[in-house]
Amino acid sequence: MSSSYDASFSVSNTNVNPNVEKKLKALIVNDNRTVTMIQKALVRKFGVEAHEVKNGEEAILAHRSGACFDMILIDLDLHVINVRQTIKELRDMQVYGLIVGVTFLGEEEMKPFMDAGLDYYYPMPLTIDAVHHLVEKIKENA
Repeated sequence: MSSSYDASFSVSNTNVNPNVEKKLKALIVNDNRTVTMIQKALVRKFGVEAHEVKNGEEAILAHRSGACFDMILIDLDLHVINVRQTIKELRDMQVYGLIVGVTFLGEEEMKPFMDAGLDYYYPMPLTIDAVHHLVEKIKENA
């Protein structure tokens, strides 16, 4: 099992000045390079630091190595590890950031993902309005 994710740049520094607003971080979990580039550009428009992995297994490994994200955008059609299993495992690991599904699936197919711990889901393609909503939700809960 190899991972291309380098968590060294994502581990939080505890010696941060509390008066400086924390920069939000997002993890994009998608195996499509074009979609990943678009989603990274969308979150960066709101000042969010964007990181990427190709599948759920790499997302789990990133968190196990100490990475922490405010938002995880996950393609609900990934195949390396079942996405519901990935979401559940992240929640079992005490990952409290927003987990957001991006999908071509219909609303009637979302219940198993929501039951696993998904916070929100949006249809493909992800829009700037959706990202704005998510960033505002994170800031409200900070």
